[in-house]
Formats: sequence, structure tokens, C-alpha cells
Amino acid sequence: MWLVIVSFAAAIVTALWYAIDDDGKYKLSFLSLVLWGTTIMVFVDHLIGYLAEGGEFLEITGDAALLGIVLIIVALVIWEIVLLVYDPKRKLLDIKTH
Repeated sequence: MWLVIVSFAAAIVTALWYAIDDDGKYKLSFLSLVLWGTTIMVFVDHLIGYLAEGGEFLEITGDAALLGIVLIIVALVIWEIVLLVYDPKRKLLDIKTH
């Protein structure tokens, strides 16, 4: 389930990046890259687990859904930190000067 959730989030952010963030101001490309990297990592984890142990490829439980949501939250927190460092609207500079 977490593979599906993270893949869906990556696809949505990539579409938003192409549609909205033309100048790269909001670093949606970075968020997209983080989410696609996570998707590939989770896919490889599922594939190796399936090949080594068998069983289900996709785990559909509440814990798996919660893990997918937590992974998205972590990606968003990392993206927010990058935005704070980059400060695209120069809001932090205004706070320091006033």
C-alpha cells in the first residue's frame, strides 16, 4: 500500500511541477525527485522481499497505509527545509531587516 501511496504522490507532484513551477521558484522539482527516489526504493524493497520470501507483493493493511503517509510527510518536511533555506519570496530577509 505504501508503494501505491508514494507513487501516487510522486505522480501528482510531477504534474504540478510541469504545470505550475515553470521557473523553479518553489522547488517542486526537488520534491518530485525525492518522491520518485522513494518510490524506486520502495519498489525495490517490495520486489526483493517478494522474490526472497514470496507472499504478497503489495501489503494492504492499515500499518502499510500509515507508513505511506509518514513517508510523504517526511518528504514534505525535507522540502519545507529546502524552501526555508532557499526562501523564494525573500520573507526571511524581511524579518531580519525589520
